[in-house]
Amino acid sequence: MKITLLCFSHVKEAMGHDQFQVELPEDATARHVLTHVREATAGRLNGIPMRVAINQHYVNDDARLAHGDEVALIPPVQGG
Repeated sequence: MKITLLCFSHVKEAMGHDQFQVELPEDATARHVLTHVREATAGRLNGIPMRVAINQHYVNDDARLAHGDEVALIPPVQGG
């Protein structure tokens, strides 16, 4: 299946893009996306907690994905 991955902050910097398509197995979960991103960035995001949102709703790591989903990876936000 294909999903659209949206990246913000540290994730965007590490991936080099803010949005792109990712091909995943049909039984993929949010955890698959996190693993894919951590592997694609050679561990630069290891230790950085991220929230996952599917179609603008926060989900847990076991949430199932469907073809065409929009998945956002949201690292911690700091302000000042």
